[in-house]
Amino acid sequence: MATLLLAVVQAPAQAAGTLLSQGKPATASSTENGGTPASAAVDGDNATRWSSAASDSQWIQVDLGSTATVSQVVLNWEAAYAKAYKIQASTDGTTWTDIYSTTAATGGTQTLTVNGTGRYVRMYASARATQYGYSLWEFQVYGTAGSGGTSCSTTNAALNKSATSSSTENGSTPASAAVDGNNGTRWSSAASDPQWLQVDLGTKQSICGVQLSWEAASGKAYQIQVSDNGTTWTTVYQTSTGAGATELLTLTGSGRYVRMYGTARATQYGYSLWEFQVFTTGTAPPDGGNAVLLSYKKPATASSQQDDAQCGGCTPAKAVDHDPATRWATAAGSGWSDPQWITVDLGASAHVTQVVLQWDPAYASAYKIQVSSDNTNWTDIYSTTTGKGFKQTLDVNGTGRYVRMYGTARGTAYGYSLWTFDILGTGGAPTAPPADPPNPGNPQHIVFQDEFNTAAGTTPDSARWTQDTGPGVNGELEYYTNGKNTTMDGAGNLVIEARKEVTPGSNCPTDPLSGSTTCQYTSGRINTSDHFNFTYGHVESRIKVTGTQGLWPAFWLLGSNFKTGTPWPACGEIDIMEHIGKVPDTVYSTIHAPAYNGAGGYGSPYQVAGSDFSSGFHTYALDWDSGHMTFSVDGNAFFTVARSTLETTKGPWVYDHPFYMILNNAVGGDWPGAPDASTVFPQKMLVDYVRVSQ
Repeated sequence: MATLLLAVVQAPAQAAGTLLSQGKPATASSTENGGTPASAAVDGDNATRWSSAASDSQWIQVDLGSTATVSQVVLNWEAAYAKAYKIQASTDGTTWTDIYSTTAATGGTQTLTVNGTGRYVRMYASARATQYGYSLWEFQVYGTAGSGGTSCSTTNAALNKSATSSSTENGSTPASAAVDGNNGTRWSSAASDPQWLQVDLGTKQSICGVQLSWEAASGKAYQIQVSDNGTTWTTVYQTSTGAGATELLTLTGSGRYVRMYGTARATQYGYSLWEFQVFTTGTAPPDGGNAVLLSYKKPATASSQQDDAQCGGCTPAKAVDHDPATRWATAAGSGWSDPQWITVDLGASAHVTQVVLQWDPAYASAYKIQVSSDNTNWTDIYSTTTGKGFKQTLDVNGTGRYVRMYGTARGTAYGYSLWTFDILGTGGAPTAPPADPPNPGNPQHIVFQDEFNTAAGTTPDSARWTQDTGPGVNGELEYYTNGKNTTMDGAGNLVIEARKEVTPGSNCPTDPLSGSTTCQYTSGRINTSDHFNFTYGHVESRIKVTGTQGLWPAFWLLGSNFKTGTPWPACGEIDIMEHIGKVPDTVYSTIHAPAYNGAGGYGSPYQVAGSDFSSGFHTYALDWDSGHMTFSVDGNAFFTVARSTLETTKGPWVYDHPFYMILNNAVGGDWPGAPDASTVFPQKMLVDYVRVSQ
């Protein structure tokens, strides 16, 4: 805005009541620039101001923190003033009541006698007196503060707390910049949907408000979510019409973690926040925030259990073992009827406040949650006839030593099956489950790297990599050799070479019965299982894939417990990159677990139409923490797995334990098909480096 002469300032009348607005959270429909924020109109400084965009209508509002009786409003206008405006009050920041209105304002300092009640007060301007926007040196609200009840603190509970995000645009826009109290620093994400920013408040809090100070790259559709553990999220606010600028959101919820989960961007860029502020009531939530997991490894019984080829050892104990890859199921045949139940003995009387059910596809459409002191007489604390399966987090209130899920109608032709039956509350005789692994640091530091810079012909460092030898799986046709197909090229690359072994030789094993070779193709596969296993972090590799019919290069992770007897897919698999030669312009990222695997895995392709990924190097990366996985190619994030979405649409998240890395160049297989007359051998997969940061 151009500099204007100030209008003549009138002497204000004696204020009626206490000044309630100074220093309180203020928001506006827009700001002219970063130097004229809404907060400047309630800072008590007549040399700072708020100014809006040069259009009608515009508004500025202040949150008084609790409901107050408002008796006077003082507007100290800059030369860009409103000719027509209203003063409005609201109890919720949504529904407004006019307490003053004019169409003939003259600017300067206006002292308005009003009579209204509300927690929020705003000036809503509908006509400008100049060609510029609206500008206030000060917006003062006087009256009597409310007494009793619970008020929302104006202290930012997120300030300088630990913050993490789904991604960052670059190293200068980290998550921490949105909670540092500095309006000149910001977090910004990759330019894709969805993205999120979360803050750890340190303890469970009763949350009453969130303020989002957006940079121009704002969220059009987003949710505010809360969580006790940073894993299971509850949405307490959502919008598909985000206005950008500064948004002060009134909400109700409790949790230790708060996040903004963006699902649609307002621009072609990512999401960017100058500040992410959280406000609390200053009072403890029910049970003092001390609810814990009561059911871990407690005795469990059920109406029946399955133990056959389809579900071996699917006992009731599997629902309370804190392992999302094991489950309880009712017996085939006799258990595929109604009603059926599973009961947990908490060991002592407990106050139960939450129950979490992670259903297998064999779910209950109608069921009850019940408590009992004697395992005989039951009291319903939750009931539904419209269960949809997948994950259901139920807030309940009941007391008893025994808790059961009592199913009365199946959602399928099969029985009932639960991956998880978690009971939370206070009391009981809880056994603490294993501690959750820590999320990656902020900033992250390299914990593993191999640049493959050794001499030509040398094999991968045996302190970092183990050779996987033998025939492939998934219908593959190659035999993986012990280092003969995995060597350095002397130019800084690992070469994993797939060959067609025309002449029988030492590269192929000999069939002990026929004496002939048993393989037509050889290749290489290496892994870090004996040397480096990790949970969460940033994983990336720069790779030039092979690109002919029948080749299947991959960079992927497998659950480390596979090596100790946990079968696939219960161990979990994370495919960072797979490429098949018959689709040259596409690579794939996919995750696999018991409830979604093989052709039913959860994943996404990344396509550059008309390109050929085998024509050059590309960087394939994964960002992984306790609640998300984000996959990217050359820095372009294209697929994010949100744990909360996965659990409510696909099945359990089985990725909170160590994994190891694998590089291989397969020949043939169920997906790419076999080589044909067009296939060219040999084929070299080049790996420039592999790095992991935490």
